[in-house]
Amino acid sequence: MTQFEEKLERILLAQIAGCTGLDTVERLSGGASQETYRIVMGSTSGARTLCLRRAAGGGYDETRRPGLDGEALLMQIARKSGVPAPDVYYVLQREDDLGGGFIMEWLEGEALGSRILRDEKYANLRTGLAYECGRIMARIHNIDVDSTGLRARLQVLTTEDYVRQTWERYQALNVPQPMIDYVGQWLMRNLPKNDRVTLVHNEFRNGNFMVSSEKVLGVLDWEIAHIGDPIRDLGWLCTNAWRYGESLPVGGFGSYEDLLRGYEEESGIRVDPSHVQFWEVFGSFWWSVTCLGMAEHFRAGPDRSIERAMIGRRAAEGQIDCVNILMPGPVIEVPRGALENFDSPRTDELLTEVSSFLRDEVMGSVQGRTRFLTRVAANAVDLAKREAESLSEYRVWELASLQSLLGNTEDGLEVLRWRLVKKLRDDAVDLDDNPLRVHLRQAVTNQIAMDHPSYSGYQQAISR
Repeated sequence: MTQFEEKLERILLAQIAGCTGLDTVERLSGGASQETYRIVMGSTSGARTLCLRRAAGGGYDETRRPGLDGEALLMQIARKSGVPAPDVYYVLQREDDLGGGFIMEWLEGEALGSRILRDEKYANLRTGLAYECGRIMARIHNIDVDSTGLRARLQVLTTEDYVRQTWERYQALNVPQPMIDYVGQWLMRNLPKNDRVTLVHNEFRNGNFMVSSEKVLGVLDWEIAHIGDPIRDLGWLCTNAWRYGESLPVGGFGSYEDLLRGYEEESGIRVDPSHVQFWEVFGSFWWSVTCLGMAEHFRAGPDRSIERAMIGRRAAEGQIDCVNILMPGPVIEVPRGALENFDSPRTDELLTEVSSFLRDEVMGSVQGRTRFLTRVAANAVDLAKREAESLSEYRVWELASLQSLLGNTEDGLEVLRWRLVKKLRDDAVDLDDNPLRVHLRQAVTNQIAMDHPSYSGYQQAISR
């Protein structure tokens, strides 16, 4: 038994009624920001399954609000307010020496967004799921943050502050991404007028709630809840990244109309669809910045997993979604060049074989998180192959486009990117300028063609 398992067993014996010992513990796939484990323990009534949520690397982050202890409190309050959520049994303490986290009820259902969308088992559920999500969100937003003590535990974020903080978080990474700056400027110019401030779950999306074939069993991942504009939750559920390739706008399973009808019937409050779209744009903006942040975390640690690295290369997803909403239009296909490699086998052939080996042989012999990471590693190899074939041509195009846009033929690509970024941050450009929009649309399309060509936003962009 490892030290981790010994410490966990001591906690279970002391805190969970009827526990007779730890049988198994397994870290699950996903969870780049937090760790999730399935615990099977012995008990006086037979084997019992629980769930452990823990800070990445078993550390502590006492500067983060609400923190994992606050997340546990939120779920307990939500359950009492009619929101489906797992029961929390124990919050880890410093003396437990396992890091921040908590032990909660194991919900037996489905949380994988793609399965919820495609498995025939959930066909009947999907027909009413957008409506039900609207009702659940209305209940979350109706929770009294004062009487529950949540106001003291949660950050208060105005819409303007949220946009600025996200934009500044990206700027601190010191990576020039002109489309992110364009969207940041657009958001600042289009802040919705809103006087209503409530509890915001802030991660309510397909993949963050557990379902059975009949209903939503539990809303999960309350780790970035705050007090602010409640329509943030509705827009996040509609963000394209969480449709998993399906066309329906609400989580890939429903319509805007059904979502708003459920919300309005439960809350008695009408919602302006343009208000939802603002937060949908913000959701893609936030996701792009968060992906770039994952790349930085991968470099700095403590969790240098291939999962974090590949999430870092997904930043173009949110950018192409913003392109499709804010500046839809035609794009050209920049041809891929032939690899100037006369060795045998060539680099592209080697990468193809490595990818095939990982998918066809390794994945079949491993399970759980190792299987998940093997798939991620194969995706990384495929990305490297596409980049080897395309990067030089894309960069040649981008340099020529920036030279034309900025009237500068002397400076290199990085300098010109930074020059465009500065103009956007200084509000020194017309966001409706057609040459600017054409450049950004094409540059983002080129990037995602390398990073994630099967992404639905890319397919939408090239189909115009």
